Amino acid sequence: MLTDTEYMARALAIAERGRGRTSPNPMVGAVVVDREGVVVGRGSHEFAGGPHAEVHALRDAGARARGATLYCTLEPCSHVGRTGACAPVVADAGLARVVVASADPNPLVNGSGLEILRNRGISVTSGVLDREARTLNAPFFTVMTRHRPFITMKVALSADDRIAIRPGVRTSLTGPAAARVIHRDRAEIDAIAIGSGTVLADDPSLTARGAYRYRPLVRVVFDSRLRTPPTARLFSTLSAGPVIIVSRRSSADSSPGRAAALQAAGAEILALEQDSTLGDAMERLAAQGVSSIIVEGGVTLHRAVWDAGLVDCVQMYRTPRVLGADGLEWLRLPLPGLGPVTERRLGADRLTEAYVHRTN
Repeated sequence: MLTDTEYMARALAIAERGRGRTSPNPMVGAVVVDREGVVVGRGSHEFAGGPHAEVHALRDAGARARGATLYCTLEPCSHVGRTGACAPVVADAGLARVVVASADPNPLVNGSGLEILRNRGISVTSGVLDREARTLNAPFFTVMTRHRPFITMKVALSADDRIAIRPGVRTSLTGPAAARVIHRDRAEIDAIAIGSGTVLADDPSLTARGAYRYRPLVRVVFDSRLRTPPTARLFSTLSAGPVIIVSRRSSADSSPGRAAALQAAGAEILALEQDSTLGDAMERLAAQGVSSIIVEGGVTLHRAVWDAGLVDCVQMYRTPRVLGADGLEWLRLPLPGLGPVTERRLGADRLTEAYVHRTN
């Protein structure tokens, strides 16, 4: 027979089937293993609102679940949402044992699912591959514990650490291999964020190209002065997902014509009070179902999210091109608190990626 760790690794691999499809729910995988160590049931959470992984796995196992062990990457839920509670279903299946990777941080669960199982006489083990399970669902855990999306700061840098030939000038740096990875990431996350300066300089469409996306992609523009033109290309791609303009209520009130024009173009205006912070804006986005967001630029927005301590992951696409002394500099490198750092070659470019370590 395999070990608990090995069976849980299988459940984590099955959970990956939900990548890009389950948000704002987590990716979850489950396997049912009989007394002889044979996997008799498998299941994953396939999409938000659909049956949970353990329900699929138990249906797959059928009568063979009696006396078996269920390995699940997240604690079975104990509350009724868009689906029924899973913990009672698991308890009724006749299992001898349940092994979970991580407790569910949702306040509506938070250990109560495991308590239901123990009260029904089922042996429960928790914490097997917990770190791997939390990494898999970092956006879900971030929303539940920090009440904001998991934030990735992405940048393309020249060999001399510049991001553009000059301020306000559109500068393409990455090659085809890097572009494929960028668009694959866009196909999986909930939202992309840019500043109004990037809209004015680059006029991007912010869509996932060359990679299939299952859900609408939220495009967020941080624009305190409502500088975004209603003719921006973003508004020609509303079929890909909504466009949210994060601004100040004072700007919307003082420029009602601009606000009305943007709304007529298809934008949703998220108006913040004058004393609201960037963190408040991120909390508002999380409340609207955004669990993961890639902040793509420009440097003003990057500096703001970094200085506010909101960045969870950094992606730096390093290119061989040299832009020179007149080029627009990015943040001061090296950024503190990154690690461990991973690197991979993407054609002529190199992707450096790392999580941000915090003490709180």
